[in-house]
Amino acid sequence: MIPFLEEIKIKLNKEFNPKKLILVDNSYLHTKHKSFNPNKTHLKIIIESDELKKIEKLEAHKKIFKLLKHEMKEKIHALEIEIK
Repeated sequence: MIPFLEEIKIKLNKEFNPKKLILVDNSYLHTKHKSFNPNKTHLKIIIESDELKKIEKLEAHKKIFKLLKHEMKEKIHALEIEIK
């Protein structure tokens, strides 16, 4: 079974072929929040992609959210995206 973050990396690499891709699990920063769920991740994506850089920031974020639609429902509580 592929670890969750590795699954995300595979999807993002396949779809956007980034020059650089970093995934950061920031869940530990949110453990004291009232809505914290240990079964869901607070994820930060840092992605360097020519394809995403060419389009408006909002559209790039929409593409990533669409790609990760299932994960957003099941395993991701919060998603931060940094496009370079």
